[in-house]
Amino acid sequence: MADSNTPKDKKSKKLSKSAYENKLAELQTELVKLQEWVKLKGLKVVVVFEGRDAAGKGGVIKRITEKLNPRVCRIVALDKPTERERTQWYFQRYVSHLPAAGEIVLFDRSWYNRAGVERVMGFCTDDQYEEFMRTCPEFERMLQRSGIILLKYWFSVSDEEQEKRFSERITTPMKRWKFSPMDLESRSRWVEYSEAKDKMFAFTDTKESPWWVVEADNKKRARLNCISHLLASIPYEAIEYDPIELPEINKEGYVRVPLESQSFVPDVTEDLS
Repeated sequence: MADSNTPKDKKSKKLSKSAYENKLAELQTELVKLQEWVKLKGLKVVVVFEGRDAAGKGGVIKRITEKLNPRVCRIVALDKPTERERTQWYFQRYVSHLPAAGEIVLFDRSWYNRAGVERVMGFCTDDQYEEFMRTCPEFERMLQRSGIILLKYWFSVSDEEQEKRFSERITTPMKRWKFSPMDLESRSRWVEYSEAKDKMFAFTDTKESPWWVVEADNKKRARLNCISHLLASIPYEAIEYDPIELPEINKEGYVRVPLESQSFVPDVTEDLS
């Protein structure tokens, strides 16, 4: 999906590497505190990440999970539905990934596929689309009534910045896998994606479950702003841990096997300065 009114001049100033890394480390420390609070209190947290292709959703998700326990905070990035899943209630495949008590689930794209790519590309019927728009707000109210904390982020990036990132994906070997035929379609159907996004907001940007827009032309600022907002949206406290004393290792009565009997990974760093 695309945004035609993304501000181009706001927060365009480059953020220094040291300032970014220091702030990110501070926020990641707070994320660990949030994780431990979620575990202690048995909270259930769902965070939805949507937006234009190459808007930076994956980057912020990686920074959120980088220091966290994958058993507590997990990423859900579903592939296209199977033939069986296409016959199910639309939300069914997402419900199976919702968190239990003490878990955080990050949806790298979500049920909003129906309001975006499925609508624009004709992967769903008009009736299916209209039914989604009617029932999605109620579905999210059901999640919240069940005790789930739900946050929804839309990453907004200018057309010029998206083109720059697409070009980088095409020419950079380590990023080439990120580019798909669907990315080309998203560029050629710019207006349709913009209209779909605006209509989606009109139906699903509710008081109970609002969309939070992240200005994402500057990746580093977008990451810091999104993580800061996430932390501010869920009340938590730092947990005091009991002191730990490491026991001494008693090596008496045991003889290690010779190192020569083991196979070691070759050291390729010897010649590196």
